Amino acid sequence: MPSSAALLITGVSTGLFAGGASCAAVQGGLLAGAVTRRRTPAPKSPAKRRPDRREVPPPLAPVGAFLAGKLLSHTLLGALLGVFGNTLRPSPRTQAVLMLAAGVLMVLFALDLFGLKGVGWLVPRPPAAFGRLMRRSAKTDSVATPALIGLATVLVPCGVTLSMELLAVTSGSPVAGAAVMAGFVVGTAPLFAALGYLFRRGSQALSGQLAGLTGVVVLAVAAWTMLSAVQAGGWASFDTPSRPSTATGPFIVEGGDGSGSAGGGAGGAPEAGSPVRTDASGRQIVTLTVTDFYSPTQFTAKAGVPTTLVLHGRDSGGCARAFTIPELGVQEIVKREGDTEIDLGSRKPGTLLFSCAMGMQTGAIDFSEDPR
Repeated sequence: MPSSAALLITGVSTGLFAGGASCAAVQGGLLAGAVTRRRTPAPKSPAKRRPDRREVPPPLAPVGAFLAGKLLSHTLLGALLGVFGNTLRPSPRTQAVLMLAAGVLMVLFALDLFGLKGVGWLVPRPPAAFGRLMRRSAKTDSVATPALIGLATVLVPCGVTLSMELLAVTSGSPVAGAAVMAGFVVGTAPLFAALGYLFRRGSQALSGQLAGLTGVVVLAVAAWTMLSAVQAGGWASFDTPSRPSTATGPFIVEGGDGSGSAGGGAGGAPEAGSPVRTDASGRQIVTLTVTDFYSPTQFTAKAGVPTTLVLHGRDSGGCARAFTIPELGVQEIVKREGDTEIDLGSRKPGTLLFSCAMGMQTGAIDFSEDPR
């Protein structure tokens, strides 16, 4: 499962680059109502009118209240979704299917923004009665109104928000789920603050001009999400190197008589730092170094012999710590410093794909009868 820090960073970056425009297009009306409807009642007569700075609240005060309410509700939702995911403990491929579903949902959302007929009814929307209720509430002068409207935005999710909610489910942890949703709201905050300020100053015409730009951004995020899902599910890998990083590694014997390699070829001394080796008992050891990335990302190993994969954490961090082998249903959190061992059994010839839980970093182990 992804770490809370990795999910927080993912949430912030997604909110910053895609979620802000996406959510503003859906929730812009509520934001505009929350920050532009509040006004201090005018004095009963001009004679009693006195300059009072409190008549015009600071432009960002209602925006801040709106965002605070939004942050609270989304963080709580993320924690609940994390609890739900922890109860179910979805497999890597189930998580990948959820990511694919989120990507498809974002595509539909983008097409709806472009005005394509026939897709609007496929996009989830809040009940019409809820929208009317929130707009009526926005007309009040209560100081708490923007915060309450921000709190209620959790019921008006945009396409990117829904993908973050699915990611919170797959995190399997209330802390990680809360982290990804809180990070997402923080990432959307700059655009919401800017729009709120403009709305507060009377530039509400901008709210109708976001659809086209939002659609392009959401399509790009959807494509990235679905490609990551395909890799996270172990169905394909798009970034593994074309040249295996093994050299003579599969033939090195540890603890032998030093006479040579196990696969023939006399006089070969063990190669220092080789990622694939064979110990004295005949077990094949494949070592993957995990920092913020995987190194190397492709191995050639011998098929038909007992094999252990060693995940060597070396100040590991980010998504790379959440290691998965989708075909085997393996999910491991790599130690920040130290080794984590995974028994791969005796593999038949073929390629075994691995990745981080979010499908952003991938690699492969190519098992062959003759790995030379």
